Amino acid sequence: MNLKTSPSSSRRYEGCTLTGALSVTTQVEDAVTIMHGPAGCAHHNFSLLHAVMADQGCLRLPSVVSTDLGERDIIFGGEEALERTVRRAADNGAAAVFVLTTCIAGTIGDDVASVCAADFGVPVIPVPTAGFLGGVFTDGLHAALTALAGAAGPATAMSGTVTIIGEKNLEFEVEENYREVERLLAALGVDVGLRFVRAVRFADLATLGAGRLNILREPALAPVGETLKKRFGTPYIPSFPIGMEGSISFLKEAGSALGVPSDDAVAAEEERQDEMLASFADMRGAAFSPGPMTLHALEYAPVRRVMEALDLKEDTGGAGLALPYSPPVGTAGIRRLLHRWRRQIHA
Repeated sequence: MNLKTSPSSSRRYEGCTLTGALSVTTQVEDAVTIMHGPAGCAHHNFSLLHAVMADQGCLRLPSVVSTDLGERDIIFGGEEALERTVRRAADNGAAAVFVLTTCIAGTIGDDVASVCAADFGVPVIPVPTAGFLGGVFTDGLHAALTALAGAAGPATAMSGTVTIIGEKNLEFEVEENYREVERLLAALGVDVGLRFVRAVRFADLATLGAGRLNILREPALAPVGETLKKRFGTPYIPSFPIGMEGSISFLKEAGSALGVPSDDAVAAEEERQDEMLASFADMRGAAFSPGPMTLHALEYAPVRRVMEALDLKEDTGGAGLALPYSPPVGTAGIRRLLHRWRRQIHA
């Protein structure tokens, strides 16, 4: 197998565990995330998070501080620096403190768990990351979700609510994708009780086990889904719906898991999809020129079926139709994609 296309080797391009973990912990708005390591690690990640949040229309600054380890700390150990930084965050009113470790902290072997176990007056939760030594972005994401789940105790089930698990907080259409899932659930008469973890307060995490069903953002989060299922007994759906067919199967699967009739919701969604496709009739039969890494990957099968429904034809002289980085979520995701394609075709 080609090294560049091997699934295992492709993980090396995912980036650092810190970025994955920070995409979770910084969404707890009244908590502080401490990066235990040199200041450069915090600066790099803070800049990335700030840029993404601003692009999404969020003007809140991510609450990230560094222990700012220097040469002396690296030689003699950085536990004192970590304790001082945690104490300062706790004294400044943080509802909770999350501690992430960098490559340096992992290399020098600081006992971060022991420091976090001290009494600071607020919960201090270590998230095992260790920078690139701990894995890649996905590993950091999973570690943060699992660590934050530990903040939740037994909760009374909330009738008619579900929990969203592991949204991609760094993706451009994160809110649009959430609203599509929320819309489909509303068609079943079901509300979202908690977004784990997006735009919440630390106290909200206590309701993690209250939902009747967990909905994972993508199948890669199955280990997290299994962990929550074992702990709270909550079943889960492995992914947001992909494309139009995904919306239909999502309604059926969620309805079955929740014991809610889905026939009316399915019929209404099918009618909505027919009307949507009819609204793009002006694109029917148009030519397109597929570029590299488009239209042939298995995950874009729902997109190809929409193209077939509109009789779009591959032609090297046609418009180049770009695909989003992530597969389109639900019927609304397909609608946004077709709007972009319409502009490209008629440009």
